[in-house]
Amino acid sequence: MAGSQTSTEYIQHHLQNWTYGKLPAGYTRDTGEVLTADTWTSAHTAQEAADMGFSAVHVDTLGWSIFLGALFCFFFSRMANRASAEVPKGFQSFVELVVSFVDTTVKDTFHYSNRLIAPMALTIFCWVFLMNLMDLIPVDWLPLAAQSVAGDSHFFFKVVPTTDPNATLGMAIGVFLLMIFFSIQQKGFIGFIKELTFHPFAPPTKGVAILLAPIMIAINFILEFVSLIAKPISLGLRLFGNLYAGEMIFILIALMFSAGLIMGIFGGVLQWAWAVFHILVIALQAFVFMVLSTVYMAMAHDVHDEH
Repeated sequence: MAGSQTSTEYIQHHLQNWTYGKLPAGYTRDTGEVLTADTWTSAHTAQEAADMGFSAVHVDTLGWSIFLGALFCFFFSRMANRASAEVPKGFQSFVELVVSFVDTTVKDTFHYSNRLIAPMALTIFCWVFLMNLMDLIPVDWLPLAAQSVAGDSHFFFKVVPTTDPNATLGMAIGVFLLMIFFSIQQKGFIGFIKELTFHPFAPPTKGVAILLAPIMIAINFILEFVSLIAKPISLGLRLFGNLYAGEMIFILIALMFSAGLIMGIFGGVLQWAWAVFHILVIALQAFVFMVLSTVYMAMAHDVHDEH
């Protein structure tokens, strides 16, 4: 922890993303500089990041997400090209174990025919796991390295993409769009609309009760729409909440290293113990995200008229 920072400033600094966006003309920066024109730049403070608005980009989240995704694709595709029919060993054995585990999980959850689902589940599991795994790197190592390269002691740099709700909700929205696509593909657009308006309560079609049909349809739509929208929100926030909490605990433990030798030793023990426990959280959250995504794909393929 930098000597000029208070504990609060240290925590806030570690929780702020490297944000790149546009500041309007006439904006006064924290350095006292007044911008004479609209300027695209990196935020110097959390307030500047907030003032950049919706167009701002979290460079660190995007960078690490793309890098880890590319790393997964490179090693798995390389191993797929070099795989042999002999008894697997080394990294090939590990890859086959992961692929077999994901394939078995998908077969137990998804009982329809779609060649996209298993690769999607494998990608989700490995990608989310790698992003979560960044949480085990000591919280100061990479941010301090980035500050050294940038030559700015206040440079923001987060290294765990899944502690950014933009990343987790972005992935969840991707799953949601696939769910909508497959729902319409399997049930047709009219069937999809009927699912939103005729379930869970079938509206009356005979007699005077038919006058209540519009009310029943409206109730069905409200219930189904809330349930539909809740899926991506809960999927993204669950992953974000668990990893954000884990990162916060690592940051709080790191504060102990600046409180003297005894507290530093105690902090080292706590950090090791929390890292061991957090390995379970990292793997479990990747598994949960994968399983729920697969379940949502199964729900999209489920045609109620078949039952």
